[in-house]
Amino acid sequence: METLIPTINRLQEVFLTLGAEIIQLPQIVVVGSQSSGKSSVLESLVGRDFLPRGSGIVTRRPLVLQLVNVPPLQERLKIENGNGIKQNAQNSYPGVKAEEWGTFLHCKNQIFTDFQEIRREIEAETERGSGDNKGISPEPIYLKIFSPKVLNLTLVDLPGITKVPVGDQPKDIEAQVQEMILSFISNPNCLILAVSPANSDLATSDALKLAREVDTDGRRTLLVVSKLDLMDAGTDALEVLLGRVIPVRLGIIGVVNRSQHDINTQKSLEDSMKDEQAFLQRHYPSLVSRAGSRYLAKTLSRLLMHHIRDCLPDLKTRVTVLSAQYQARLNSYGQPVEDHSATLLQIVTKFASDYCNTIEGTARHIQTSELCGGARICYIFHETFGRTLQSIDPLAGLTDLDILTAIRNATGPRPALFVPEVSFELLVKRQIKRLEEPSLRCVELVHEELQRIIQHCSSFSTQELLRFPKLHDSIVEVVTGLLRKRLPITNEMVIHSLSKIIIFILIILVIPLDAFFFCFFFYFQVHHLVAIELAYINTKHPDFTDAAQVSASVNSQQAEALDGGKRWKNEKVTEEKAAAAGFGSPSKGQAINLLDTAVPVSRKLSSREQRDCEVIQRLIKSYFLIVRKSIQDSVPKTVMHFLVNYVKEHLQSELVGQLYKQPLLQELLIESQDTAQQRTEVAQMLEALKKANNIISEIRETHLW
Repeated sequence: METLIPTINRLQEVFLTLGAEIIQLPQIVVVGSQSSGKSSVLESLVGRDFLPRGSGIVTRRPLVLQLVNVPPLQERLKIENGNGIKQNAQNSYPGVKAEEWGTFLHCKNQIFTDFQEIRREIEAETERGSGDNKGISPEPIYLKIFSPKVLNLTLVDLPGITKVPVGDQPKDIEAQVQEMILSFISNPNCLILAVSPANSDLATSDALKLAREVDTDGRRTLLVVSKLDLMDAGTDALEVLLGRVIPVRLGIIGVVNRSQHDINTQKSLEDSMKDEQAFLQRHYPSLVSRAGSRYLAKTLSRLLMHHIRDCLPDLKTRVTVLSAQYQARLNSYGQPVEDHSATLLQIVTKFASDYCNTIEGTARHIQTSELCGGARICYIFHETFGRTLQSIDPLAGLTDLDILTAIRNATGPRPALFVPEVSFELLVKRQIKRLEEPSLRCVELVHEELQRIIQHCSSFSTQELLRFPKLHDSIVEVVTGLLRKRLPITNEMVIHSLSKIIIFILIILVIPLDAFFFCFFFYFQVHHLVAIELAYINTKHPDFTDAAQVSASVNSQQAEALDGGKRWKNEKVTEEKAAAAGFGSPSKGQAINLLDTAVPVSRKLSSREQRDCEVIQRLIKSYFLIVRKSIQDSVPKTVMHFLVNYVKEHLQSELVGQLYKQPLLQELLIESQDTAQQRTEVAQMLEALKKANNIISEIRETHLW
């Protein structure tokens, strides 16, 4: 059990060298109001006068005090000369020719044998960190005292709780001190030594109040009632010490502090302890064996050892888990670059592989919050693009008057006996043209998703890119340029003549799919799928309804409604009236304007006009559905073949061709300063954790009991 406290001290030293507190080690924290006697209690534990004393706030920085029990000087000298017991060789401290001495963490390899020098160093270090006019600082001072008169302990002396700022202290000095105290005592592995003077009401103790905030059940709190000799005449603290006023689970211990007169007259601590024992014997004879500074030291050592024993399993688990985490972080930062060529090829190859795997859906880092990569492209094809095409009405924006106007314009000066084909072509091309915009938008969405995959791979798949920011920027630039070169399908708004389309169709039919076909077809792109449909209206398509059948169907429907004679007569009369009212010569009194487009007046259509409009509408709808089906099938195939698959096949060769150049290797593989610094810090922390693990492993299970 006695080895537990030195073990914790060694662990504390290991982590303090790194300036990090990732492990919350067991320790005793001294809490009390200003001038409550905290420093006097600590000095009585050490048995030497070494802390700054005075009125007002004296302790202005946390003091981490490690007490180490060492053999007396004579015994250590015997061990050095080879005449002592070899088992104590680790405590011999060769080279130190003093009975008691101290060391500071900020004073490397410097030994203080004069405790007055220790006091002056504490004062000087306090002024360096918090100024010389009552300012406070949360930066701790680490002091280790070696003495055969002390028990193994680790204590933290904190600034006293103050209410009113003095000197250059800020106005919120009370809040700052309380925040500092809470940051220490909130550690579940620390014991709280609450110091409260006996001449004040224990119910108003600030130390107990803060301790109760973080230790509600009181399992970590020990109360010290100081200044028992300063109580009013006729009163005592017996009820308080017995726990009848405010019970404390770990106990209540009363002590007698040195007075200011004793300090001024330089009364020794040994004499003060004798006077303390005499005072307790006179006033508290029933508690003399459970009070006083010596009993306090033994109690603290026993409590700390048992507390360390209880915390040790969790501490070992914490060190093991942190070691694994820091090892993983160190592996993610990679090793320093030795072979620039191999490193560049490895990173480029891995990025290209991750990029392709993200498209294929086989990447290691698969998002669960949103669609990404190939899944997003599939959604664009079948949900966004497909639904958009399905929502387009074949006859939207096409009125009966537009159809009649197109029929009359196609017949010229002669009246037509049948519906002219030219009018059908004009109208169906107008409707098919509406498929061009959603097709181009589909390609644009796929291009945007391919751009997003670059950032996805940079963030989740290729950690090495974070090490080399210039290489990352260059890779993004190369991939973006490759995508930009494949994007003319969304930027060109070219409508080719019928002759070029015919040549293109002949090339497709005659020449095999070689390099010439590849370049030529890519020039036409998705934009030209609509242009191809507009170039030739194939009325012989097997899915297209024959015009004669449509006309016969319409005529048969009208024949069922009207008989032959009335139908012909009414139709003729209606046509004559319609011609006179709508498309005939202007009526008298109306001016003739040859420059403006005549806007026919709304009228009721004749049965023949209704028949012609219905025939054209059915033919347009039938042919439009064929073209829409073809476009819906052709656009995704074209995008996949000439954009997505092309990028997948040529990405790695493009990256190697533009980046794998000897003059660029050194420049591209320059690590960022943050990565290099973080690797160094993580390596140091991992080394400290390994040392801590070795120290904890030295403790056998038998040593815990």
